[in-house]
Amino acid sequence: MLNYIWPILIICSFFYAIISGNIENINNSIFKSLEDVITLSMTLVGTMCLWCGLMEIVKNTSLIKKLTKILRPILNWIFPDIKNNEEAMKNISLNTISNILGLGNAATPAGIKAMENLQEENTNKKRLSNSMMMLVVLNTTSIELIPTTVIAIRSSLNAQNPADIIIPIWFSTIIGTLVGVVSTKILIRRSKNK
Repeated sequence: MLNYIWPILIICSFFYAIISGNIENINNSIFKSLEDVITLSMTLVGTMCLWCGLMEIVKNTSLIKKLTKILRPILNWIFPDIKNNEEAMKNISLNTISNILGLGNAATPAGIKAMENLQEENTNKKRLSNSMMMLVVLNTTSIELIPTTVIAIRSSLNAQNPADIIIPIWFSTIIGTLVGVVSTKILIRRSKNK
């Protein structure tokens, strides 16, 4: 649907610019937008390289085992069906830590590996298991303590204080994660009782 909407809007804006005599403004805005996109991309690439590099270091050290041990009681409650699957727990921990640090792109590979681990244990390969559904919810809501991507975008747009959104993000992501996890737990319990 968007493949039709965007071209129609672009064509309409060109025709309107020609009719209203503002064709110069379109040319200027195209080049200004390109400059803004390149600046934003470079800021985001630098931020992602830094944090993805740090996550790679964490993954290859004993730090991930320590962080997994810290998260273990919470993850055991969230994922009771996979308490003994160390590989899945490690990938879920890495995914969760990446999300907490605001590194959605770094969290994706660990999330995919965790989903593959969960699929191996899944008895019905055509349906999501309860643990797989919970991982999707946890990934979607994900608590963010350091919203690096948002801060990088605000910084590239010259915000006076790019980090002033941290406390509202903490509040909204914590509440969102609690509501998502508890709601999923309730729905899983109801489906088991049927």
